[in-house]
Amino acid sequence: MSKSKDFDGGNVLGPWIVTPDEIPDVYNLKMVARLNGEPMGRGGSNTSGMYHRWDAILAYASEGETLYPGEVIGSGTVGGGTLVETGRFLADGDLIELEIEHLGVLRNRVVAATA
Repeated sequence: MSKSKDFDGGNVLGPWIVTPDEIPDVYNLKMVARLNGEPMGRGGSNTSGMYHRWDAILAYASEGETLYPGEVIGSGTVGGGTLVETGRFLADGDLIELEIEHLGVLRNRVVAATA
C-alpha cells in the first residue's frame, strides 16, 4: 500500500458529495473507466475486488499523519482502467471518465501542454 496522486492542487472534490446513507454497500459498487466513451475497465470492476478495505486504508494513512473528521481519502484506480494494460497512450483531446455506481462520473479532457 502506498500514497499516490497526492500532490498540491491535484485533489478536486465536487460539485456534489454522497452521504453514507445513499450507498447500500460500499463493497458492492460497479465501476468503469472510459476513454472517449469506450469502456476500458469494466472487466468485473466492482468495489468488492478492492485490494485494501477501507479500515486498512484509514489505519495506514493515519500512521504518518493526523486524520480529521471530514477529510476525503481516495482508494486507487479501477482495475484495467489505467491504459497501461492495453498499451494505449493518451492524446490531446481525449476524454477520460471514471464512474462509480451511486457516486457519479469524474470526467476530464486531456489538453496538450503549450510551450
